[in-house]
Amino acid sequence: MSRPSYAEIARLEERRLALGTSSVVACAEPIAGGSMAFDGDGSWGNFAAGLGLDGPVSVEELDRLVAFYATRGTEPQIHVCPFAHESLVRGLAARGFVLREFENVLAREIAPDEDLRALVPYRGPEGLEIVRVDPGDEAQVRVFIEVSTSGFRAEGEPLAPALFEITRRVVAQPGCDAYLALVNGEPAGGGSVEIAGDGAALFGASVLPRFRERGIQQALIVRRLERVRERGRHLACISASPGIPTERNAMRLGFFMAYSKGVFVRRSESAQAPA
Repeated sequence: MSRPSYAEIARLEERRLALGTSSVVACAEPIAGGSMAFDGDGSWGNFAAGLGLDGPVSVEELDRLVAFYATRGTEPQIHVCPFAHESLVRGLAARGFVLREFENVLAREIAPDEDLRALVPYRGPEGLEIVRVDPGDEAQVRVFIEVSTSGFRAEGEPLAPALFEITRRVVAQPGCDAYLALVNGEPAGGGSVEIAGDGAALFGASVLPRFRERGIQQALIVRRLERVRERGRHLACISASPGIPTERNAMRLGFFMAYSKGVFVRRSESAQAPA
């Protein structure tokens, strides 16, 4: 079977992101082939994704997008992939949206008979074990959330309730599997994998500082790739900010750069006013 085109990969991943996010946030609505989601202050679930992949985005849809976030008092944040219809970018610019950052999306095919564990000759530190989290085990879920979100917080920063709650819902989501890395029984890292629609993605991984550079993140990637295959998918994606260790580790394990997308935000009314 031939490799999917970059546009096909983008459609799989952006729709997976839209579907998966909609299933764990407080409020979501379909729009322009994707979804817009809201989950409250402090949550990462306040964004729209998957828009414009099926054709033009209308003026009415763009106005509805702005109103959805304005009525909830939240800054609109829109993920725009390079294969979205040009009307999306034009319409966002006309409404005061600007580019905040880029995000790279990497992809990897998984052959049915591939020995994925052979990708990591060094199997990590002695005593390393990768275990699947039981969503019904509250103590294990809490440990997983503390560890897997550690890389998204400043060292020593407490876990915000909003981040805890949305991550807990992710762990409980039927399409998601969470994995905890233990070293001689001590929590060292964690990460998740999600199947939504026809897409699959590895996300939300962190390794505690004292356990870094010992092969744990690569072991977590391999175990989650195995899970993607177990669940009947043969392509997985990882999203990462350009140049961070996640991107480098993924590329060492056979991921390739599929596309970069922009994250757009809307300037405040005061910022839009002329000086």
